[in-house]
Amino acid sequence: MTERPGIKVFPSTGELVKAAAEEMIGTINRAIGERGECFVALSGGETPRTAYRILGSAPLKNLVEWDYVHFFFGDERAVPPDSPQSNFGMVNLELFSRISIPPENIHRISGEKEALAASEEYERKLRHFSGDGGLRFDLVLLGLGEDGHTASLFPRTDAVTAKGFLVRPVFVPRFDAWRITLTLECINNARRAMFLVAGKPKAVMARRILAGGRPDPEMPASLVSLQEGEILWMLDREAASLLG
Repeated sequence: MTERPGIKVFPSTGELVKAAAEEMIGTINRAIGERGECFVALSGGETPRTAYRILGSAPLKNLVEWDYVHFFFGDERAVPPDSPQSNFGMVNLELFSRISIPPENIHRISGEKEALAASEEYERKLRHFSGDGGLRFDLVLLGLGEDGHTASLFPRTDAVTAKGFLVRPVFVPRFDAWRITLTLECINNARRAMFLVAGKPKAVMARRILAGGRPDPEMPASLVSLQEGEILWMLDREAASLLG
C-alpha cells in the first residue's frame, strides 16, 4: 500500500475493499465509543458492494454492536426497493440481511415515489435526527464517476448548487432518469468522508481532482470539502495510476 496524507493506494481492488470494510469498522466503533451511536450514509456501486459483503461477513460483522448504528443512503435511483437498480436493494442483499440490526435503524430513500416527494420525505427524516448543530454523519461513503460526479451530484444539475436543503431530486439527462441525492451542504457537514475509487477508467478524473486543481462545479466530487472533518481517498493501483 502507498500512503499520502488523505490518500491510500492499494495494489488491487480486493485489497482496497477489504481495507475499506476495516476502515468502516474503526470509524463506526469510534463514533459509538465517543457519542453512543453512529450515523452512516452509504454509497451504491460495485466497489462498495464488495466492501459491504466483507463487512457483513465474519469476523468483521461480529466486531460492531449494530443496535447503535443507523444507516442512511447518499443517493438512490427512482426505482422500487426490489429493483436490480436499487441501492437499498443491493445493500440489503450484501449487508443488512447478514447482520443483526434493528429494522428501524435502516433508513432507505423511497425510490418508488415521485422524486420530489421522495426527497422531501427523506429531508424530513434526516432533520428528525438533527441536533442543535444540524445532522452530522459520522461517515459518508462516496464514489467517483468518470464525469466527476459523486453521490448523484452530476455536473450541470441544480442539486450541485442547492442551498438550504439536505436532500434534492435530480434529473440526469444521460440516463433519462430521476434520482434523489444528499446535497453538498449535507455531505460537507460530516465528520468523515471516504471515497472508494477503483479501475483504470477513473484514473483521469482522480488525477484532475487530487493533483491540486481548484474545486470546480464541473467536477462535483471536487466540491466535497468537510467543514470540520476528514476526507480519505482510497484507490486501487489502476485508479491511482496517473497520480505520480
